[in-house]
Amino acid sequence: MNKITKIGVSALCGSLAAVSAANAGSMSVAGSATATYLSVEGDVTGNPLGMNSGLTFTGTGELDSGVGITLNVTHADKNAWSTASVVADVPGLGKFAFDQGSGTGLDRIDDMMPTAWEETDGTGTPVGMKKVEGAGNSMDIEWALSSDILPEGMSAYAAWSPLPDGTSANDKASGGATHNVQGHGWDVVLMYDNPLGLMEGLNIFGGYSWIDQVGDDRESGGLGATYAIGGVTVGYQHTYDSNPKIGNVTDAYENDAYAVSFNVNDDLSVSYGVHESTKETNNSASDVKIEAKSLQLAYTIGGASVKVAETDVKNKSYGTSDFGGTTIALSLAF
Repeated sequence: MNKITKIGVSALCGSLAAVSAANAGSMSVAGSATATYLSVEGDVTGNPLGMNSGLTFTGTGELDSGVGITLNVTHADKNAWSTASVVADVPGLGKFAFDQGSGTGLDRIDDMMPTAWEETDGTGTPVGMKKVEGAGNSMDIEWALSSDILPEGMSAYAAWSPLPDGTSANDKASGGATHNVQGHGWDVVLMYDNPLGLMEGLNIFGGYSWIDQVGDDRESGGLGATYAIGGVTVGYQHTYDSNPKIGNVTDAYENDAYAVSFNVNDDLSVSYGVHESTKETNNSASDVKIEAKSLQLAYTIGGASVKVAETDVKNKSYGTSDFGGTTIALSLAF
């Protein structure tokens, strides 16, 4: 991917100046554009044409102490930024991120299944599924431990938020009032590739989250694994979110996902995935399960790629509506 680079930035941004002066660094910009066509059977969707135009800004520099600093800002579409983070890479300890919604903590493993393109509920067909988020879904601070202090192949993350209400505030501002969260929350996530060197291609992962809430505290977690051999990757995971405080009768969400992907060659890949989510209530007779299935294909030609997804959904948003959707996308990177 080609990048536009400007050299000689004395500081990454005003917020970094509040931490420490940085040596001259660089700011780079990478971009992409995607045009889509979405057809959903049984639903009113209007004009099926869509477009995403994205820019990612990356600033790098180094403090006098030798700590590397990285600024990441993503403009996902229509010139409105969606995620941002400031990351300090401390030698021997790891990376400390001040994050605004880029997917830290337990949110890292909400759906780790192999796919040719998108997560099962991310193709545009309406699903309305609740997946695990944890404290890392809010404005948070995450520590990614250095590989120097971990077994080979292991990654470990710890996220903390003083009030994980799911908001991202500007500087000198706060997230506002919330009715459920009354204190801090934290997440711990582990990923282990080729554990103990016993099985190449195996990656196991798991995580746990705790959030201080009014009444019963919110607890979430998950465990799963993927295994790759040749061009084939298979995976399964289970996640749960107990006491989510979404309505008065929802006790928990239990999710199961499994998938298989196949890289036919360097340019062509296909996948099939299923994600099931059960909303458990204090009356088991009222429990509802969403089932989303997606067959996907992706083909790359140089800097362009064509992607197709055929997705079926039962009981959208834990209701009674079923949908089938077809999504076609053309993406360009520059």
